[in-house]
Parts: sequence; structure tokens; C-alpha cells
Amino acid sequence: MNARIRRAVKARGHFPNEQAALKCVYMAIMSLDPTGKGQARWTMRWKTALNAFDITFDGRLSAARQ
Repeated sequence: MNARIRRAVKARGHFPNEQAALKCVYMAIMSLDPTGKGQARWTMRWKTALNAFDITFDGRLSAARQ
């Protein structure tokens, strides 16, 4: 866990305030996935979001895919 937090903080570089630093650490902790299947989880959720966007934007996305 420490390595993931260190990598997130190092990638960011500096923070404008303490709240931004805490948010970065929080997001790094929340993104940890002990099973290593984080990418598959996001891919599965994308289908639902894509369908919602297609309904909201009245078929524009499905027309672009064809």
C-alpha cells in the first residue's frame, strides 16, 4: 500500500494545500484492488454508462459506431 501511495504522490509532485494532498492519498487508497482485477471492473461498468449516454443523447453514439 505504501508503494502505491508513494507513486501517486510522486506523480503529482506538489499540492496547493493539505486538502489536495489528502484527496490524492484517499484516491490512491480507494483505487487499491487486492485481486488485481481493477481494469476488468472498470470495463464492465463502461457498458452500462455507454448505454445511458446513448439514451440521453438520443442515438448519437450508436450512429457514430456504424
